[in-house]
Amino acid sequence: MYKLTKIEGGVCAAEDFYADGVSAGLKSGEAKDMAFIYSESLCEIATTFTTNKMAAAPIRHFKAKGEFQTNFVLINSKNANAMTGKVGIKDIGEILATLPKNIVNPVMSSTGVIGVRLPKEKIIAGAKLFDLKKQDGDAAASAIMTTDTFSKQIAYRVELENGSAFHIGAMAKGAGMINPAMATMLCFITTDADVTKEEMQNILCANVETTFNAASVDGDTSTNDTVMLLSNAKSGAYHKEAFRVALHNIMLFLAREMVRDGEGATKLVTYEVSGAKDDAEAEIVAKALSNSLLVKTALYGEDPNWGRIASTVGASGAFAEEERLSVSFEDVCVYEKGVLHFDAAMEHKASEIMKRDSFTIYCDLGIADGKFTAFGCDLGYEYVKINADYRT
Repeated sequence: MYKLTKIEGGVCAAEDFYADGVSAGLKSGEAKDMAFIYSESLCEIATTFTTNKMAAAPIRHFKAKGEFQTNFVLINSKNANAMTGKVGIKDIGEILATLPKNIVNPVMSSTGVIGVRLPKEKIIAGAKLFDLKKQDGDAAASAIMTTDTFSKQIAYRVELENGSAFHIGAMAKGAGMINPAMATMLCFITTDADVTKEEMQNILCANVETTFNAASVDGDTSTNDTVMLLSNAKSGAYHKEAFRVALHNIMLFLAREMVRDGEGATKLVTYEVSGAKDDAEAEIVAKALSNSLLVKTALYGEDPNWGRIASTVGASGAFAEEERLSVSFEDVCVYEKGVLHFDAAMEHKASEIMKRDSFTIYCDLGIADGKFTAFGCDLGYEYVKINADYRT
């Protein structure tokens, strides 16, 4: 048995972890734009990265290091350091070489505009402002934001039956360029659980599939997507199932928060697909729905255009038949195995559901037991406005 309790602190909730955010002049005004995570003890690291073939320099720099432990992550916003070639990797090395000697095998993560070299002098100067004894998860979470409208943090204390406990805390950024193959997202998770690197990596990868890989804002996959889990084992406590569940809860919360914060989004919509030939086919359908521009724009207009949903199911490539499909907006079934229920009264009920900030669309393919849940948002004028002048 174990007990999960939500606590404050974000990435500073786990024992012996420190974090803060500062302004280095990368963003306009005095906005925070650089953050760090530090542990006095070395940490094992588990990661998942973007599937984009044009992976950014920080990811390439990380992968070139091979197996290692670290106690420091440097994060900057406003500049992705992507498509910068070998000099982008060289810039990272030069920046990290200026950090204090008590920092071991530091790594870097970046987010922002693609195709521009890092302003090394500003970042080096900004890093000198870091106070490694600060525990300000709020400032760190704010500093890594780009087009986000709010910061994203969560933490849990996990109490075990024998009286011991461990903690997991996290922060993330992401609001656009989010596709169900990870997202334009950075997510940093810290824990003092005494978990092995191999088990931590396996659990992280399994959880990614139903959290960050189930999220969509706009169907675009970034060059910088990173999920990084660090453990310093400081608590001496561990329970595999408790760790898995707590980590999944954290990742699901952050993934849904990123979708809720989708650039210009007004609705968070869950797509629950069941009755597919198998889970893989259900995943194909759910992600097709969460990615469909026609579905997204109908959501924005609060138009219960279930025909777009049925069409997307049919075009997804998964096995589906008109006479077996059922579509519902929450508990309002508009189409059921070849029978159309969509009269004026039913349309009104479905329209009222679509006025909500969040709701679920159910699609039962009526074939077998395959199921998968994805989530996405609507797409409106504000998304175009934000991304039309993103560089300026």
